[in-house]
Amino acid sequence: MNNKYLKIYNELAKKIETGEIRPKSQLPSENQLSKEYDLSRGTVRKALDLLVQNGYIQKVHGKGSIVLDINKFDFPVSGVVSFKELSQKLGQDSKTILLELDILQGDEFLMEELHLDKEDETWKLVRVREIGGQKIILDKDYLKRDAVPMLTKEICEDSIYEYIEGELDLKISFAKKLISVEEPTLEDKENLDLAGYNVVVVVKSYVYLEDATLFQYTESRHRPDKFRFVDFARRSH
Repeated sequence: MNNKYLKIYNELAKKIETGEIRPKSQLPSENQLSKEYDLSRGTVRKALDLLVQNGYIQKVHGKGSIVLDINKFDFPVSGVVSFKELSQKLGQDSKTILLELDILQGDEFLMEELHLDKEDETWKLVRVREIGGQKIILDKDYLKRDAVPMLTKEICEDSIYEYIEGELDLKISFAKKLISVEEPTLEDKENLDLAGYNVVVVVKSYVYLEDATLFQYTESRHRPDKFRFVDFARRSH
């Protein structure tokens, strides 16, 4: 049968998905798997290649097949999605912890990023996002106060976008995003469960209303092993 390798692939993939085979562990060698399944090494190699192709394992020279952590959350790059909407889609227990809610004025960095005058006021929010009991996102949001006059702890720990669109009747339209990989700051280390990782993935977003008014600048700092950033691209002709 030409699909004998699929039997090996499906069994190993299921064990990785259920956690029976844990991330960072090593799969048995091609020779061992060949004996276990009573199939040729060529058939086993084909199954392993498919596991590599689909992101279950990584072949490392001198170490064999290492199991990857597949428990990653898809984070849309091109969409404008609130954390509440994202967590509902993931179906995971989630929590937002508000660390800071303040009003700033005359901050030179924000004046440049949000095109503010010196007298303009800006909300500053610092929030930790917890998914599955782990603190894996640190969000630092800055919103123009002339667009969002009032914010409360309850709104910040629920959904600001829901409040803006539902209560203020404003339409959030689009965002420009910049993604980089950076060393964690002291603030990251104090507030995130970094699990030994020495980098964070930083998504900087400039968010606009329907009338093309820039009203929000955000730095969203992610633990690198928990997210994969996805986009859909179409070639123009």
